[in-house]
Amino acid sequence: MLNLYYSETCPYCKKVLSYFDENDIKYEKKEVSDPKNYEELLNLGKIAQVPFLSDTDHNKQMYESDIIIDYVKNLNR
Repeated sequence: MLNLYYSETCPYCKKVLSYFDENDIKYEKKEVSDPKNYEELLNLGKIAQVPFLSDTDHNKQMYESDIIIDYVKNLNR
C-alpha cells in the first residue's frame, strides 16, 4: 500500500498528487493538517516535511517529489 503524506498548499505535493491521479496509481491520501496523519508522518519519517511516501508493501519511505515519482514509475514497470 502506498501512503502519501501531503499538504494541500504544497506545490511539490500537488506535483506528486497530479502524477498519481493522471497515472491511476492506487494510494492512500494522508493530509497532514489532520493531527493523526501528522503524528504518523513524524513517527515514520522523523521530520515534518512533505511530500512523504510510505510503501508498506516494500518497507520503503521517502521524501522529495521527483524521487517519489521515479520510485513509483519503477514499481509499475
